[in-house]
Amino acid sequence: MRILGLDPSISSTGWGIIDVEGSRLSYKADGFIPTSNKLPLSERLHIIHNELQKIIEQYKPDEASIEITFLNSNPETSLKLSMARGVVFLMPSLYNIPLYEYEPNKVKKALTGVGRADKSQVETMVKILLPGCKPQNNDSSDALAIAITHANLRNSFNSKIA
Repeated sequence: MRILGLDPSISSTGWGIIDVEGSRLSYKADGFIPTSNKLPLSERLHIIHNELQKIIEQYKPDEASIEITFLNSNPETSLKLSMARGVVFLMPSLYNIPLYEYEPNKVKKALTGVGRADKSQVETMVKILLPGCKPQNNDSSDALAIAITHANLRNSFNSKIA
């Protein structure tokens, strides 16, 4: 089973790929898709689309997972994030890949045992659970954390198909 973890953002969408064999997890790849705030929004969304298409075609994941996003206090930022999430949601479905959602506290708890863990604790656990993994940035580390969460919870009642 190959899982694609996704951490959408208009400025830097994180992604991570892991393989699962039984209870064994192995790291395959990670990265992020940066976009410049100097570009029009439509071009930024197009970049995210094109890069995710390449990632999906290269790694051929069986399932995908994403973190549920809660609204930001800034309406403009929330709207842009929602548009990026829309593109990220669309991409797996274009390849008939089921997409699952997890609440942020479930991701943190699945990795660290604590639902309010900070980013550095999550990244440390990602590195422990995926030996040899050196996430490129916080976005790719978060995407790998989401993929690990899905690997651990995919057969339970905790996963929600998006």
